[in-house]
Amino acid sequence: MKLLEGKTAIITGAARGIGKAIAMTYAQHGCNVAFTDLQINEAAQETEKELTALGVKAKGYASDASDFEDTQRVVDEIVADFGRVDVLINNAGITKDTLLMRMTEEQWDMVIKVNLKSVFNFTKAVQRTMLKQRSGSIVNMSSVVGVSGNAGQANYAASKAGMIGFTKSIAKELGSRGIRSNAIAPGFIITEMTGVLADDVKAQWEAQIPLKRGGTPQDVANTCVYLGSDLSQYVTGQTIHVCGGMNM
Repeated sequence: MKLLEGKTAIITGAARGIGKAIAMTYAQHGCNVAFTDLQINEAAQETEKELTALGVKAKGYASDASDFEDTQRVVDEIVADFGRVDVLINNAGITKDTLLMRMTEEQWDMVIKVNLKSVFNFTKAVQRTMLKQRSGSIVNMSSVVGVSGNAGQANYAASKAGMIGFTKSIAKELGSRGIRSNAIAPGFIITEMTGVLADDVKAQWEAQIPLKRGGTPQDVANTCVYLGSDLSQYVTGQTIHVCGGMNM
């Protein structure tokens, strides 16, 4: 059963990792996919080919999600190309981890700009289209770190916590127009980024998780399908933890 048949989604930061897993899963469920990344390089072109091979319309767009004007430009382009936007997944994000004692102003500003301002930029840019449609689902990729904090990640935790507050506010603002806004808080997900961690570090993480394993990008993508589809029509303003029970 294709849960997203005929819908169109914008997914930011989707050339690889969790973003790519979401894009591929959306395409498997019949969704047309417009995805963005800082540059459309070989990896992004390959992603575009893989998505198109699944029988949907798909296109990658070069976009600096942290830049307000550039985001407006790319969303206008996507709406012109696809005609509508049913789902926005704000997935673009970076880390610049270090203790506050050593953190530079640039490390703070960059993480807040890419992780949090990008959510404002894209949500504001798609809002007009969704309001005209009187429908839409916004999914913001937060983190368990945004809920519980983490030493050495004050900038990242602040950006992800800010995202949750933004999600709830937009749910209250736009709910009467049929637009839903939810956040996902992934826990320890095995990606390229976490895959390089030492085995003993991974084992320590897994020991804290009731399900005794790290999550996969697919685990996150499946939750995105639920939130983007009509199965979640009465769900808004929520933060769904995809963490194997690490955060309760």
